Amino acid sequence: MRRLRIVLAEDAALLREGLVGILERAGHEVVAAVGDADALLAFTARERPDAVVTDIRMPPTHTDEGLRAAARIRAEQPEVAVMVLSAYVAEAYVPELLDSAPGGGVGYLLKDRVGHVREFLDSLDRVAAGETVVDPQVVRQLLGRRRDDGPLATLTEREREVLGLMAEGRTNGSIAGVLVVSEAAVRKHVGSIFAKLRLDPASDRRVSAVLAYLRGS
Repeated sequence: MRRLRIVLAEDAALLREGLVGILERAGHEVVAAVGDADALLAFTARERPDAVVTDIRMPPTHTDEGLRAAARIRAEQPEVAVMVLSAYVAEAYVPELLDSAPGGGVGYLLKDRVGHVREFLDSLDRVAAGETVVDPQVVRQLLGRRRDDGPLATLTEREREVLGLMAEGRTNGSIAGVLVVSEAAVRKHVGSIFAKLRLDPASDRRVSAVLAYLRGS
């Protein structure tokens, strides 16, 4: 596991301190832990961290300050990975977040996921490595919203299952393990999904591509 230098932004003091403890016990260095978006921007510009972990809603309006700060960081410091945390599924934020980081290195997790420490840390590692990670619950909600919309309606139930798992960032091998099928069968389903949704089968950013489709781009 790579040791990361991290700037953390969370206005709830108890959760902020809990996250600091989780990250430091995992071997990472929290170079700053702040409670508002202005401080997040200032410390990120000064410290040049490997990654930022931020809440979406922060003072003063508690709407989207963290998200806007994350998008600005990605625009000004694209080498900095960004993990955004949300208290609940807010579909509107997913397109904005992905649009701020078309090349990957971005994540959107529900705060409940922090309780699954290993899963949270694994997701952070993947984001720091340049991947796109979106909470499975968000993916399921997006799939449900677009269930009968256009080409998505042509997918079989099995293909829909594979698509959901693929959009969570799982490899073909991992999908095969979850569905208890062969990896060859998964590859066949993935090829069919790409063909039906007209996605580039050669893309190495398939999570971003699938999520872009699901959000209606």
